Amino acid sequence: MSGNITVIGLGSGDPDRLTLGSLKQLQNAQQRFVRTKDHPVVSWLEETGVSFSSFDTVYEEKADFPSVYEEITERLIASARGNDIVYAVPGHPMVAEATVKLLRSRCPEEEITLSIIGGESFLDEAFLRFGFDPIEGFQLLDSSGLSPANIDPRMHTLIGQVYDVFTASEVKLSLMEVYPDDYEVVIGHALGVAGQEQMIKVPLYELDRTEGYGNLSLVYVPASNDDSLRIRSFQRLHEIVDILRSPEGCPWDREQTHQSIRKNLIEETYEVLETIDDDDPDHMREELGDLLLQIMLHSQMEEETGAFTVYDVIQELNEKLVYRHPHVFGELSAEDAEAALNNWEAMKAEEKRRKGIEPERLSVLDGVPRDLPALMKAYKLQKKAAKSGFDWDHIDGAWSKIEEELGELKEAVQGGMDPLEQTRELGDVLFSIVNVARFIGVDPEEALSLTILKFVRRFNYVEEILRERGKTPKESNLAEMDALWDEAKNKGIQ
Repeated sequence: MSGNITVIGLGSGDPDRLTLGSLKQLQNAQQRFVRTKDHPVVSWLEETGVSFSSFDTVYEEKADFPSVYEEITERLIASARGNDIVYAVPGHPMVAEATVKLLRSRCPEEEITLSIIGGESFLDEAFLRFGFDPIEGFQLLDSSGLSPANIDPRMHTLIGQVYDVFTASEVKLSLMEVYPDDYEVVIGHALGVAGQEQMIKVPLYELDRTEGYGNLSLVYVPASNDDSLRIRSFQRLHEIVDILRSPEGCPWDREQTHQSIRKNLIEETYEVLETIDDDDPDHMREELGDLLLQIMLHSQMEEETGAFTVYDVIQELNEKLVYRHPHVFGELSAEDAEAALNNWEAMKAEEKRRKGIEPERLSVLDGVPRDLPALMKAYKLQKKAAKSGFDWDHIDGAWSKIEEELGELKEAVQGGMDPLEQTRELGDVLFSIVNVARFIGVDPEEALSLTILKFVRRFNYVEEILRERGKTPKESNLAEMDALWDEAKNKGIQ
């Protein structure tokens, strides 16, 4: 059963701006609906005898705006089956009108003909009243989905759907992530409507302290070329690194290569780990920035050769995260962390097949980075080997291996074997200790780090007490320092 829906835009609010064609359509319609009667043109039309059925009650029945718009769409489609109806909306039907977007999607499925007649958009009045040309750079944002990531201070910004003080408060908080608290913005109420229009300039922090918000309210944020307003944006970081590497930039940065700053990447990573161990968020923030800089510099070097950009890096990462989490972004499920990890490994194997690599033909030890610290690398290699079945059935086997390797190390040292052989035997001892760590579920790198930290703190205690006694470690003796070490231990210094 076919039907027809004609959507008509009522304009920004001035009845004089309603076109003659739209007025005739409204007057001649047998069934007229309006999303909300809270609009000056609707009041004027009803005074002339053009009445409407409104969906204002739906706003009270539903908990959120998406549910409201879905319900209105359902009711319109139901009313249009076998009928011709007119549906009037504020402004222009194609500007910030969610119900029209839903109708455009649903009507073809329901075999309903949808016609749209434009109207004056609130944007027309905004350009005129706020006095800017949109070709200079302009963005229209919805208050309900406003995010600092979407805001570009270089563009004139209009924020619509600012219905009330609560919405204005949410808008203010998002804008304050980008602009200073006293940045001047303009609140526009009923632009173009005679006797109702208001434009109020306020500092940003007063945005939610102003009355008068309603269906015809919006916020204008003037454009600015002040780079300090973009200091939190990734785009600005990219620009800064590009400038540093440019001919007009920093001589030191220009000279760097992947190899020359290779060690910096490792050092910065360990400095981040130190802040994690120290539970120091402020320092962590700084060190994460230093680590990010290394990624930016390496990416910038490749951008200069035309190989890839940092945005390619981000794209590949995003694609990988989505692909390897089918239990989040796809149809699979994962009830626990182990199931999620299995999904990750399965998708990782599938990626290899797409690249022409047969996972089944790879060594089970593949995939461990060549330059990992030795203790960490040993742990990862053993875990991979154990997954393939190359492992003791019980931890007793690991204990026995330690005793065996320790005996061989003693023989090598006491027998005066060459240094290389002694080195190999010491490596065997360390490798066998890693096996025990794996059996008891302890990361050996982390365990050794904790012991190092404990050693440093206890030795610092020894130094401090010696300093109080007017001594240095060199001026002391082993017996005295050993006693102070035990004292630190008894004090629970870890």
